Amino acid sequence: MKAVLVEEKTRRLYIGEAEDPVPKEDELLVSVYATALNRADLVQKRGLYPPPPGITDILGLEMAGVVEKVGKHVTGWKPGDRVCSLLPGGGYAEKVVIPAEMAIRIPDSFSFEEAAAIPEVFLTAYLNLFWLGGLKAGHTVLIHAGASGVGTAAIQLVREAGAISIVTAGTETKRTTCLELGASLALDYKAGPFAPAVKEATNGKGVNIILDFIGAPYWEQNLSSLAIDGRLIIIGIMGGSKVPALDLGQLLRRRLQVIGTALRSRSVADKIALTKEFTSFAMPRFQDGRLKPIIDSVWDWEQAQEAHEYMESNKNTGKIVLQIKK
Repeated sequence: MKAVLVEEKTRRLYIGEAEDPVPKEDELLVSVYATALNRADLVQKRGLYPPPPGITDILGLEMAGVVEKVGKHVTGWKPGDRVCSLLPGGGYAEKVVIPAEMAIRIPDSFSFEEAAAIPEVFLTAYLNLFWLGGLKAGHTVLIHAGASGVGTAAIQLVREAGAISIVTAGTETKRTTCLELGASLALDYKAGPFAPAVKEATNGKGVNIILDFIGAPYWEQNLSSLAIDGRLIIIGIMGGSKVPALDLGQLLRRRLQVIGTALRSRSVADKIALTKEFTSFAMPRFQDGRLKPIIDSVWDWEQAQEAHEYMESNKNTGKIVLQIKK
């Protein structure tokens, strides 16, 4: 099969040949029609985020396509079914194998490109908001990088849970999109500290949950923005990982929790459970339009390198999708 590969010396992407994956008895072989970019792909391309043991080194953490072959122990799926799924890797290719229990049936009204924009960001947002954050109706959530793929998914999930979201985003266009999706307040992180505005918006109480992709530069402001019993969930460290000073007393006095998270390294059993719970919550909402994948742009997979460069420029609002088959 053909797949997007990484040139070893230049770390640039190109389409080359790779071995066809072989499904096990409880797996599906899927012909991939579309995949989507994630920042983890950019880091892996540079050789800094190797896949888990036993996983292909082909990039791609999600896909949408058509079932080509069904393992003999699989029930409920047949060749020709349209599915999307989270992946540990391998999405930038013509074919993938997935555990049958991780497959998500694509709504009839969705294109493959729309479906490919769902699994990684919505499952990441659901995991961090509900499983780790304990999101409840009436909570307030601060979402950094609100116009990112995970950010736009999180805003919608918070809204559907009956909670309130405050976001940070760097352009007026991105902030407008966040507000249209249901955020109550969109802050320009370039205009100055966000913590005072967060405290003002919450009448001095602070937020219950923070989803943070930035890391060290936001550490102090994040802690000061949390309410008592608040949870800071660190999804990424785009701004750096080293915090110069840590006052543990602040955690004790206000009963704060700091949680590191990574979906890719979770067990298959965890991912199956997450997929099933998310699907139960979200699929009726996708079908009636309450939830929707936010797509910034669609690129032919022969433009994978250019699509990566576009993501690195931080211009996108929502997901960047690669079309593999038309």
